[in-house]
Amino acid sequence: MFEKITQGLGDALGKMQRGRINEANIREAMQEVKSALLEADVSYDVVDEFMKTVLEQSLGEKVLKSLKPGEQIIGIVHQELINLMGPVDHSLHLRKSGVSIIMMCGLQGSGKTTTCGKLAKMLLAEGRKPMLVAADLQRPAAIEQLKTVGAQVGVPVHAEDPKGTNPVQVCQNGVNAAKKTGSVDTIILDTAGRLHVDDTLMKELSQIDRKLGPDQVLLVTDAMTGQDAVRSAKAFNEALELDGVILTKLDGDTRGGAALSVKQVTGVPIKFIGVGEQLDKLEVFHPDRMAGRILGMGDIVSLVEKAQAEFDSDEMERQQEKMLKGKFTLEDFQKQMKQIKKLGSMGEIMKMIPGMGQMAEAMAGMDGMNPDKEIGKMEAMISSMTQEERRNPNLIDRSRRNRIARGCGAEPSDIGNLVKQFNDMAGMMQKMAGMGVRDKMRAVQELSKMGMANPGGRLTDGKLRSKRGPADEKKLQQQKKDKRKQARKSRKKNR
Repeated sequence: MFEKITQGLGDALGKMQRGRINEANIREAMQEVKSALLEADVSYDVVDEFMKTVLEQSLGEKVLKSLKPGEQIIGIVHQELINLMGPVDHSLHLRKSGVSIIMMCGLQGSGKTTTCGKLAKMLLAEGRKPMLVAADLQRPAAIEQLKTVGAQVGVPVHAEDPKGTNPVQVCQNGVNAAKKTGSVDTIILDTAGRLHVDDTLMKELSQIDRKLGPDQVLLVTDAMTGQDAVRSAKAFNEALELDGVILTKLDGDTRGGAALSVKQVTGVPIKFIGVGEQLDKLEVFHPDRMAGRILGMGDIVSLVEKAQAEFDSDEMERQQEKMLKGKFTLEDFQKQMKQIKKLGSMGEIMKMIPGMGQMAEAMAGMDGMNPDKEIGKMEAMISSMTQEERRNPNLIDRSRRNRIARGCGAEPSDIGNLVKQFNDMAGMMQKMAGMGVRDKMRAVQELSKMGMANPGGRLTDGKLRSKRGPADEKKLQQQKKDKRKQARKSRKKNR
């Protein structure tokens, strides 16, 4: 997410890190920052106000006379991005007793029905007992879709035949049904949408709002629609007085304009963000963490939280004990790779680690530099080994390398590289097992220099090798052949 804006701001602010800082080059860099924000589809009025504040602070005497003015300016931009998107109250202020009502609204195609399921799953994890109400009688198959989502999450769904009824009545019946069961404490209303904002839709939603008096009214809007998302948020807020926005499809939005504009334009905070189609891909929105991601600073806090939720803590503890004793094997390494894959793609994980975002971008721009694909190859190589070989990689001699390579479709040299990289990494991980958090972060970057960030072995001292074309590869192979011939001739002479 935010690739365009991150690249644009990175290019502009990177100049502040080099050479002397004066008013002229600050103004020049800020003009580039402004262009980057506008290209990212951030509202013009928001950009204008943001730039006035940033420029005023950046041209202050305190910044210009500081030892590191470039870092000060980046700090100012970072803080103003946080101010632009926050503050956010993540609480839904649900009742401790009785039944709470959450009304979900949004245009067709925003992902509203799926988001109802995601929110129900999140509430279930927090100990709530949600029920979904199918009040979208406008869109064909919306009721069936909600039933499917409810079954996947494991929550009840109140649905009625759309003929001869209306959305307000369905919502009221849903609330009455929930109260009768006594086993539901939160109702999520999946209301109707339209392809665009119109009077009929707003009248229907206003009636539901007035009759049921929901505790929370949340707007679901598609981040990829850019300023259209902001305009629709403004229209819905004027009609319903929204409590918050859920921004969906943020994982597919390379611009990020909606996320930076919606709070400032509407006064309504983004409470949650959708970062994938799966029902567990709903995250709490943190302006400070998002500002860090936008500026390429990573988001290690979210990564740690994600790891804590996904990893098997008992298994990780056993592996840490093995590291401390120097008994970490390829078998353990394979288990760790499976755990890491639960967090998502390696490219996205790298972007969340401070200092590795640019490396991930560079790798993505080169042919054959897919970290997830390389990890798949490594898993295939390890799976082709015997249990004895996984537990003691030093047993893998030339004949074993050939056999393993045939079994997984790799080259024997790839097997050798894997064993060497594993031995280097195992030593580093043994040291990391007893480190504090800061030292571990430095060690992670050392691991990347070893090539573990790109298991294909295309990293040398932390730098990406230049991409070679077919002609270069042919020339390189010929040079190797010539060297081998020369070596054979030398051996014959010596005999």
